[in-house]
Amino acid sequence: MNTQDQLKKAVGEKAAALVEDGMKVGIGFGSTVYWFVRALGERVKQEGLDIEGIPSSILTGEWAKEFGVPLTDFATTKELDITIDGSDEVDPDFQLIKGGGAALFREKIIAQAAKKLIIIVDESKMVDHLGAFALPVEILPFAWERTTYEIEKLGCTPVLRLKDGETLITDNGNYIVDCPFEKIKDPADLDRKLQSIVGVVETGLFIDMADTVIISGSEGITIKEK
Repeated sequence: MNTQDQLKKAVGEKAAALVEDGMKVGIGFGSTVYWFVRALGERVKQEGLDIEGIPSSILTGEWAKEFGVPLTDFATTKELDITIDGSDEVDPDFQLIKGGGAALFREKIIAQAAKKLIIIVDESKMVDHLGAFALPVEILPFAWERTTYEIEKLGCTPVLRLKDGETLITDNGNYIVDCPFEKIKDPADLDRKLQSIVGVVETGLFIDMADTVIISGSEGITIKEK
């Protein structure tokens, strides 16, 4: 296990320790969340922790089943106590870029449904401003060329995301375009402009959603509250 994986494991385990008996938990996606799910499953098995989770992706659901985390859905649970998720970038105002794993739409649903959104990251994800990580935007397959043409007017050259040489298809049946804005000066304004484009399903900008950021670094675990 390399150093970065060790940091991800540490912060995932820290987040799992914050889950309380009886909670409904939104479970995000990503390599850091993997360690959270694994640690949460250990608590369920060893402590009899009584919780239910809602996963943000098909793969997250598979992890939950593998590690013994009980699941529910929004047909029976309309609100979550907390959501634990990772992030590709976190700025000083707790604004986020997410979507590196192509699960941003469902991640935003479970984030919005939670009373508290806790973001878990290693220290490399903390940035002075958003944008070095190309912003993922989920779009409809129909007329995707037209949608990306409109996105390009906002100051980037969108790149259709591929997987194994083929167009990546999200769990929702859509496409992802990665948008290299380089430096996003006003994340909320950019999010509004993107959301206004017909064909855009959701953006990877998570504006004013995170309540807590747990950071794993060389000096240990740091918890920052908004």
